[in-house]
Amino acid sequence: MPADNLIDGRAIAREVHAETESRVATLKSAGVEPGLVFVRVGEDSASKVYVGMKERTAAKLGIRSETTVLPEDTPEAELLKLLAKLNADSSVHGVLVQAPLPRHIDETKVFSTVSPSKDVDGFHPVNVGRLMLGESGGFVPCTPGGVHELLIRSGTPIDGAEVVILGRGNIVGKPMAAILCQKSGRANATVTLCHSRTRNVVEHCRRADIVVAAIGKAEFVKADMVKPGATVIDVGVNRVDDPAAEKGYRLVGDVDFTAVQPIAGKITPNPGGVGPMTIAMLMRNTVRAAVQQTGSGVQ
Repeated sequence: MPADNLIDGRAIAREVHAETESRVATLKSAGVEPGLVFVRVGEDSASKVYVGMKERTAAKLGIRSETTVLPEDTPEAELLKLLAKLNADSSVHGVLVQAPLPRHIDETKVFSTVSPSKDVDGFHPVNVGRLMLGESGGFVPCTPGGVHELLIRSGTPIDGAEVVILGRGNIVGKPMAAILCQKSGRANATVTLCHSRTRNVVEHCRRADIVVAAIGKAEFVKADMVKPGATVIDVGVNRVDDPAAEKGYRLVGDVDFTAVQPIAGKITPNPGGVGPMTIAMLMRNTVRAAVQQTGSGVQ
């Protein structure tokens, strides 16, 4: 398999981590220790894995982190009370509530309760609004922020590019569109947001210079949907049955990688593309939060 057109998310994440680690060291020399708290409700297996990965990365970068685990049946009011306490704790600069939450808890209310200044996930309405308005100072959701960084650091032209985003979710699709359409030297794209009601999705994709697949359908993007030379970013994580696999299933993206790679100018592998960047951007957001809250002036 030729690798000359792969966008190596792991390598780019290491670059971002190195920059973050340097800023952490500078903050500590000024007497500021960035603090990040994870809140997990219940024992969802995937959530435990994700939080563990984030904890280990924080430790490597010198960010102090801790995890509060609440029982599955925790009342919503108790969770909101905990978040209010964390909001008031000046030693905590970032708060992340791991999704999914139990059904009896309103995720929107929870994300809106985290202080915008500590919302390192970028889900608070204030930060969403800042992103839509193109204002600085807010926090961008980590996955679309990571995709943006991948595009920039891989040398993919964005200014004036035709971009098609597959999926209109609040976590990836909508913020991704908002990022790329901003009047900015790092954006200025013409963005089409496709979803389940979009007619002629194939035709939309064929004209795109950049395709961002976040639709949640296994290997949805086929070779005939990609313009030769286009950049293809695969955000999807889908479980498909595979009797030959040890666990009886395997994970694939939203892009038929084997078919699309020979056509794409650049493409992210899956895994090893977008995933590492999500955590990298979370750590960067946490350090920015510490800088903003302490007025340290660290750049």
